[in-house]
Amino acid sequence: MSWENLLAFNAVLIAALASPGAALLYAMKTTVASGRAAGIATGIGLGTAAACWTLAALLGLESLFRLFPWTYTLLKIGGALYLIWLAIQTWRHARTALGESPTPHGRAVLSGLLVNFGNPKSVLFAAAVIVVVFPQGLTGPEIGLIVANHWVLEILFYTLIALLLGAPAARRRYLGLKPVLDRIAATLLGALGLRLLLER
Repeated sequence: MSWENLLAFNAVLIAALASPGAALLYAMKTTVASGRAAGIATGIGLGTAAACWTLAALLGLESLFRLFPWTYTLLKIGGALYLIWLAIQTWRHARTALGESPTPHGRAVLSGLLVNFGNPKSVLFAAAVIVVVFPQGLTGPEIGLIVANHWVLEILFYTLIALLLGAPAARRRYLGLKPVLDRIAATLLGALGLRLLLER
C-alpha cells in the first residue's frame, strides 16, 4: 500500500461525507438543535460506526452478505426502521420548543452509532472503494492504518460541521425555522428509510 492509495481513499471518502445523506443530515440537525458538543459527540458515533464498516469490508464481511443474503436483509430492515422511527419522532416534535438542557453526550454518540450501523450499504460502498483503491494482500498494520485514517477523517469532518453550525446565530436561525426545518429533515430521513426498506 502506498500513500497515493490512502490519499485516493480519502478523496472518495470526503466526497461521500459531503454528499447529503442520513448521517450528514442527522449531524447537522443535532448540532443546530443541541449545540456543538452534542454535534461533535454525534460525529464520534457516526465516525466510529463508519470506520467499523470499513474494517468489516477489509475483513470480507461483504462475502458473508453474498453467502447469507438474509444477514444483509436483516441489517437493512433494522436500519430502515430506525431511520423511519427518527423521521416520525422529528415530525411529531417539530413544533415542540427546545429545552435548555443539552443532549447528553452518551446519547448523542449512541444515536450516531445507530444511524450509521443501521445502513449496511456502507460496508458495500467501502468494499467497492477498497477493491478499486487498495492492492490485495494488505497487512494487519495497513488495515489498522486505513481504519484509523477513516475514523479520524470522519471525526474531523463532523467536528468542522459542529463548529460551523453550532454558533449561537445558527441556533437562533434554526429556532425561528424549527417547524419547517424539522419537517424537511423528517421527510428526508423517512424517504431514506423507505428507500432502504423497499430496495431490492
